[in-house]
Amino acid sequence: MEKNKTFGYAPVNGIKMYYEIYGEGDIPLVLIHGGGSTIETSFSNILPLLSGKVIAVELQAHGRTSDRDEPESFEQDADDVFALLKHLKIEKANILGFSNGATTTLQIAIRHPEAVNKIVVISGTYKRDGMIAGFFEGMEKASLDNMPEPLKIAYLKVNPNQAGLVTMFNKDKNRMINFKDYADEDIQSIKAKALIMVADHDVITLEHTIKLSRLIQNAQLAILPGIHGSFIGEVCTVKDGRKIVEMTANLIDEFLSQ
Repeated sequence: MEKNKTFGYAPVNGIKMYYEIYGEGDIPLVLIHGGGSTIETSFSNILPLLSGKVIAVELQAHGRTSDRDEPESFEQDADDVFALLKHLKIEKANILGFSNGATTTLQIAIRHPEAVNKIVVISGTYKRDGMIAGFFEGMEKASLDNMPEPLKIAYLKVNPNQAGLVTMFNKDKNRMINFKDYADEDIQSIKAKALIMVADHDVITLEHTIKLSRLIQNAQLAILPGIHGSFIGEVCTVKDGRKIVEMTANLIDEFLSQ
């Protein structure tokens, strides 16, 4: 991940947002991580395989980015990423989000269409019934103790602040518990070309993902074998020696180059 890397902190909407920039290209690809994650945990395995200019970010209370005295929301995250693009003087970008980052990606396309070229939505949801049975019941009972250990280790590696880890976990949990459905009409308002991706044994149902791909007028759908995050090499589900991460990067590159 160190090839041609630059990094910085952008003052956006009252927080200092951490970002990393790799490579060169006219229209950058912005990577938005999942809940409880850092750039490394979501993208360290796929990022080196992606072509062109890539900008990876960390959202409110995650990794190296500071927090604000407000709950997290996908709408606020979308506004923060948009403000980062303005700070970097980027008029148009491709946006790729994984898991919670995919829901943020949908919000960017809805709220700031003028800044969006194409979107890649990986394991994203816009309605509560898009999650597998039992997801929200499990979230209600979730505690820091059962947060995946690789995510805790990765957070503390880049931000050795135990209180910050607890805050991130609680804000992520509360955002999901209080998640409200988005209207189909809002999804239909997305005009950007979209690649909708999901694993065949994901925490997002195939039925929900197919519906999402049909609501967006210019959408393509890819269902890949695996579980949540495995086909992008997410740290909790990656398996050594598998070629699927390279295949995923090729699919994304081909979509963005069309």
